[in-house]
Amino acid sequence: MTQFLGEFDCKLDAKGRLSLPSTIRKKVSPEAQEKFVVNRGYENCLHLYPMDEWLKVSTEVNKLNLDVKDNRLYARYFFRGATEIELDAAGRILLPKTLCEHAGIDKEVVLSAFGSKIEIWSKDKYKEMIANEPDDISDLGEKVMGKINKSGEEGGVS
Repeated sequence: MTQFLGEFDCKLDAKGRLSLPSTIRKKVSPEAQEKFVVNRGYENCLHLYPMDEWLKVSTEVNKLNLDVKDNRLYARYFFRGATEIELDAAGRILLPKTLCEHAGIDKEVVLSAFGSKIEIWSKDKYKEMIANEPDDISDLGEKVMGKINKSGEEGGVS
């Protein structure tokens, strides 16, 4: 499984291309074959997945029972605007204009890489998101991570 990590300030060129930092490119598995999928992310960012990771995530979404309204709505949102893109010879990807408009991306972006995907933020929206972090992140950590023990079951960290 691909494990990205890091925060990168980048700029789109005049054609809307984003040069992926070499640190990220080196982590992309050969199975992805330099192909990616970009889609709408949460809080008005974009999510960028290497193709092999996209296939894993989209397979899980495709398992949802679409007769359940919330599942159907989530699947629609998840796949809406999803676009396959490839690295060019210079290590750049072309971000679709409609997705950039959705995320408020113009020129300056921040890549927030963690886990198997990369969030692509407009620099201004990223600053806003960071400014709204809770004063006491330990409360959130306890709420989220306090439910997991070493075996991955609920019940608290041991």
